[in-house]
Amino acid sequence: MQTQRNGNVDQTYMKAEQKAAQYLQQLMKEVDNQTYANRLANDFHEWKKDHIHHPLKRLISHSTKSYAKHYQGYLSQLDTSGKLERYLERSIAYLYMRDLGKALNSQGTQERIKKVVQSIKPKLLANTSDSQELFSMSSLYKEAQKEGIELTMIWVMNKLKDVSAHIPEVMDAEQAKRKLIKLIAGVLMHAVEEMPESITNEERRQRLDQAIRLGYCYGMTYPFIDDLLDAKVLSEEETKQYTNNIRTALTTGVVPDLGVWEGENGELITYIHKELREAFEYITSQQTAENLTSFLEQAYVFFQAQESDRLKNLDNKDYTNEELYIPVILKSASSRFIARSVLSTEEDEGFEERTFFYGIYNQLSDDFSDMFDDLKNGAVTPYTYFLQHHKHRSDLLNPFELYWAVITYLLHDVYEKDELTREVILDRAINGLKRYKEKNGLKKYNEVMGIFAPKNSAFQQLVQNMVKKADEVDFLDKLLRDHILAELKKNKQEKEEFSSTAKEVRGKINNVLPLLKGDSIENDPIIDAANHSLVGDGKRLRPIIMWMVGVKGYGLDEKEIFPLLKSLEYMHTASLIFDDLPSQDNASYRRGRPTLHRIHPVATAELTGLFLTQRAIKEQTSLQAFKPEKVVEVIHYSAKLTEEMCKGQEMDLSSRGEALSLQQLNELCYFKTGLAFEAALVMPAILANVGEAEITRLKAFAYHAGIAFQIKDDLLDVEGDETKLGKSPGMDEENNSSTFVTVLGINEAKKEMWQHYCKAMEELENLPPQLRFLTFLLNYMIHRDY
Repeated sequence: MQTQRNGNVDQTYMKAEQKAAQYLQQLMKEVDNQTYANRLANDFHEWKKDHIHHPLKRLISHSTKSYAKHYQGYLSQLDTSGKLERYLERSIAYLYMRDLGKALNSQGTQERIKKVVQSIKPKLLANTSDSQELFSMSSLYKEAQKEGIELTMIWVMNKLKDVSAHIPEVMDAEQAKRKLIKLIAGVLMHAVEEMPESITNEERRQRLDQAIRLGYCYGMTYPFIDDLLDAKVLSEEETKQYTNNIRTALTTGVVPDLGVWEGENGELITYIHKELREAFEYITSQQTAENLTSFLEQAYVFFQAQESDRLKNLDNKDYTNEELYIPVILKSASSRFIARSVLSTEEDEGFEERTFFYGIYNQLSDDFSDMFDDLKNGAVTPYTYFLQHHKHRSDLLNPFELYWAVITYLLHDVYEKDELTREVILDRAINGLKRYKEKNGLKKYNEVMGIFAPKNSAFQQLVQNMVKKADEVDFLDKLLRDHILAELKKNKQEKEEFSSTAKEVRGKINNVLPLLKGDSIENDPIIDAANHSLVGDGKRLRPIIMWMVGVKGYGLDEKEIFPLLKSLEYMHTASLIFDDLPSQDNASYRRGRPTLHRIHPVATAELTGLFLTQRAIKEQTSLQAFKPEKVVEVIHYSAKLTEEMCKGQEMDLSSRGEALSLQQLNELCYFKTGLAFEAALVMPAILANVGEAEITRLKAFAYHAGIAFQIKDDLLDVEGDETKLGKSPGMDEENNSSTFVTVLGINEAKKEMWQHYCKAMEELENLPPQLRFLTFLLNYMIHRDY
């Protein structure tokens, strides 16, 4: 059976290779005879009627440079000018052609495109503020809720986080995540397109769940096969062992055991092997026997073509045009075949031919954009090889000319001169050159055009005139891509700044927390006990938040609010000491150390907790830089906070063994956890003399964030790792406590956590922009593993 399968995939590859060779010969003939230039010139003359406007119109049109920052404003402008629907129609038509392999001259396809446009148009225009993210985690989760696939969304978000955490430093984790999301979206598009209108809600939910999981599983190959191998993270021996394992899986249909890994990347490969095995087994489990064969064959073609390119050396002067282009044709086509085959959907008439011939068009466009990055990395693409060797190899095929020959072949021989297809493909081609010109500058653009100029100077001049003069050629996917990349970059930078600041602040807090002997006359044993609890490996989350809100958010002086930071941590530590006592939770470990009552008498632990609450008030009285009435307000708020936290702890103790309702659990959580987060936000806001309306919003944010935090704690108590938690998991069950997990179950608890996450994000949108960093806090709360 294995030998037969090996023979089948090899035969499939040879057959695909022969077809690619025939296609290449046809394209080369077009280039040699320059017939493509004449045919495409006629297409351009028809096309430009809708794209060459009065110079004044071009001057007032938005440049692509502004899209990333003002994409919603740009869409609003298009809507006001009556151009939005046409813009969306060509954008969606392009996706139908590229991702779904559809023929645009089909009436059914055109009706579907119009229907999608009418569906997404109000969503795109709904948010007029750039601060509201169309693709934020909260908005995606809300969409998932509407479809009943919340758990699927939670699963894939956790997977994306996990993958990002395992991307080696030499690779781009954000780009890997973006590519994964794009592939998931592509498979999801296929699934939605194939759904009949009569489908039940449950059937729709199941198909969407399957599509997201299949998209993720297929997408995993890009960061952990293609990108990993391209980045040369593995040694030569490791690469050989790794690629052999992949080839074995594709030829046999079974992932081999990893075996003994000799290289230094053993930990990384162990993780990747486990994830890829699970992904491969999920994909294959969803296939019929016939579709499984198709999937394995196309995956093998893709992998072999990629390997053929990867093994090339840019310094080799002797590669033929066939060696350069045939793998490009194969991998670009097979990647789209795979995306379709994983869903086991029926193919439209002509799908296979359209997909096979179309792929290289997109690949050549992408390679053109990335040519200098590829050249720097030593990657062999048609463009990098031409750059390196065209002066000494007159026989080399100019990839830019081939690109136009491909377009000509698609328009005339594949899509049968369809007007909408012409509109979309030529819009896309000119838009790509415009974007390249804007990104790299006129000087660089002219230099590149000089190198890759087609032999037909009249055609080259026509193209450049279109680049200079044509407008209304932009696309929604590029607009959103620019915006998403800008946001990812911005978020990454802000997250790094947040993490760096938090680490720095944590160090400062740790330095000032320990109490010095001699501060009090007879209390040295209690100070020793207090310091034992204070110097443990605490996250210091609450005082860090307080510092961020006070200093970064409201501009308070760091030195002047340090007593407030200390007071909050003293109060929090006191609450933990009481919480851990034998009469309460009877915990053995806290912050990675034995709990206080295990190394001191219980009475000493109790007195230490009381001592720290009083010490917190003492710190607050030393806030001398602020108005006395504001300091009194902080002390009053703090005293009330302590009262309510005690009430919450008593509620917790008295409810053990009882089944609480969700409402009771939320109330308990607010008293035990939410109030501490609220204090971190509200106390510096009081000192900053913030208005009551804003403080109310801060409290609402803290309420939902605190509950989300507590639910995550409850989940970690069931699923967490003791070495990361710094305390023993399973304490809630041991103490017979009602938690979100015991009341709702694990899955419903996760959904409840995300519900509060979304509500907290809604409150955050109404807070000042300088508090944007609270987004990272909220994300940390639900994604942490300790």
